[in-house]
Amino acid sequence: MSDQNVVNMNEHTRGNLQWQKYIKGGFFIVILLVLLGLLLSNLFIVKEGEYKVIRQFGEVVKIIDEPGLNYKIPFVQSVTTLPKYQLTSDVSEAEINTKDKKRMIIDNYAVWRIEDPKKMIANARTLESAEARMEEFIYSVTRAELGRVIYNDIINDEKSSRGSLNDQITEKVNELLKNDNYGIVVTDVRIKRTDLPPENEQSVFTRMISERQSKAQEYLSQGDAEKNRIIADTDKQVREILAKAQADAEEIRAEGEAGAAKIYNDSFSKDPNFYSLFRTLESYKKTINDETVIVLPSNSPYARLLMGYKE
Repeated sequence: MSDQNVVNMNEHTRGNLQWQKYIKGGFFIVILLVLLGLLLSNLFIVKEGEYKVIRQFGEVVKIIDEPGLNYKIPFVQSVTTLPKYQLTSDVSEAEINTKDKKRMIIDNYAVWRIEDPKKMIANARTLESAEARMEEFIYSVTRAELGRVIYNDIINDEKSSRGSLNDQITEKVNELLKNDNYGIVVTDVRIKRTDLPPENEQSVFTRMISERQSKAQEYLSQGDAEKNRIIADTDKQVREILAKAQADAEEIRAEGEAGAAKIYNDSFSKDPNFYSLFRTLESYKKTINDETVIVLPSNSPYARLLMGYKE
């Protein structure tokens, strides 16, 4: 073999070795990238306000509720999320009968949360199933509780028993959920609306109008009675004031007349003739006018004074 052939063979061998190195390096990089991608794809973040449920071959093996970065086993484990915060459920309308056999439509809403995800998954399987069971309990308890209350106590805001009813319904629903290990807790159940079936509305509205008119008439009667009482009290006070004023006036008048009589007596006792003349003149004022005709003896003192004769 010539030297030239040997050189060519060596160069070819070195080239093959070089390509083998490139291939091995690329394969290693690919494996590294796959492992890195696999690692990253199996990392997950637990956020505030959520549960992370780790399942292995479909079975729950772990519940993570603390915020942070976590890792699951590739191809073996899976991760699902459940809410940790409070949820609101608008319960479907339902028709119930009150204690006095009145039909009405109740519309509720509930505030609830997941307390134990393992129990919820074990007994309700899904969040939707747990919510459905909770609504069934709410309807059942609401129907039973309102069946013990008369219609007016439910709809009358002044005597509303809704506050205590809401608390009782919430407590009993939680008892049922706890007994069945659903792992959820109802924070509050509220009756947000009460309606009548359409066929009953007009008769109830008519009765309500009648009751309001009766109440208005009662208020008017009370007002008239109070007005009459005030008028009677005022008239009584006026009569008392007038009577007292009259009595005071009579007393003052009597005192004045007594004083005047004393003054007359003191004055006339000093000159009896003048007093006689004054009394006579005063009588003229009362007995004589333009049409007066007096027949008296000519020697009468009364006539003599009228005629201007002196005694």
